[in-house]
Amino acid sequence: MVAVYGARTYVALFSRFVPCGVWEAVYLIDSLLANESQVRPETVHADTQGQSFPVFGLAHLLGIDLLPRIRNFQDLTFHRPDPQVRYPHIDALFSADPRTCIDWQLIENGWKDLMQVGLSVREGTVSSITLLRRLNNHSHKSQIHRVFREVGRAVRTTVLLRYLSDPQLREQITRATNKAEAYNGYTKWLHFGGDGYLRSRDPELQEKAVKFLDLMANNIIFSTTIDMTDTLRQMAGQGWELSPDDIAALSPHRRDNVLRFGDYDTATLHIPPGPYDSALRLRRDGL
Repeated sequence: MVAVYGARTYVALFSRFVPCGVWEAVYLIDSLLANESQVRPETVHADTQGQSFPVFGLAHLLGIDLLPRIRNFQDLTFHRPDPQVRYPHIDALFSADPRTCIDWQLIENGWKDLMQVGLSVREGTVSSITLLRRLNNHSHKSQIHRVFREVGRAVRTTVLLRYLSDPQLREQITRATNKAEAYNGYTKWLHFGGDGYLRSRDPELQEKAVKFLDLMANNIIFSTTIDMTDTLRQMAGQGWELSPDDIAALSPHRRDNVLRFGDYDTATLHIPPGPYDSALRLRRDGL
């Protein structure tokens, strides 16, 4: 499942069911474009599976700042803008292989095709899922694949340099991805029926299960947030000093206030139930 969240909220904007063996990156951009809420994320965080060169390239074309948490980023290639360029303090980060340098001429020659693809994806005439699958699986001899890869190289190198040079950006990415992992853990806890597994092989039923789970989770989070806000207001009214930093550390992914199995009255268990009547009788004024 791939879920996209509001940058400063604990609520999932939308989710998609992702088949096993498929990278989340294939569905990430498409989910953003299909978003019908008023929230329009301009910055998107993801884990390692939410990024690749074509995804970085397409996200850049669509005006999306893709800032993933990349596992083992120190092993990734930093691409030089020119084989002759050298940097006094960070040159060791960049590959010494001239074949890994950004081919700006290739990007310039394919820019028209690149923009046509980007506009087609934006307008919905081309599915980003289909496009990214082809870009990820297509032969590297494909011109459009090479252009997207080259743009992705430049964009990802820039993102990696931003990540290394900006402590606040590192904190932002870590905080956002940890929030996403916390949400996934919370929904897994809520999805206790059937041990949390999707039992059906029907894609439509799988999609419904994911969306209904998110709907339930968001409703519980909303209710919990209201309760937490009322409690904080009561505390402030009683003279408690509330620090914004302390409030920012609070999370609505609480479990102690959620009765997953319902609230059952055991006082009447000794009363046997009446006989079950399966007949459906209709009255003129309804059931």
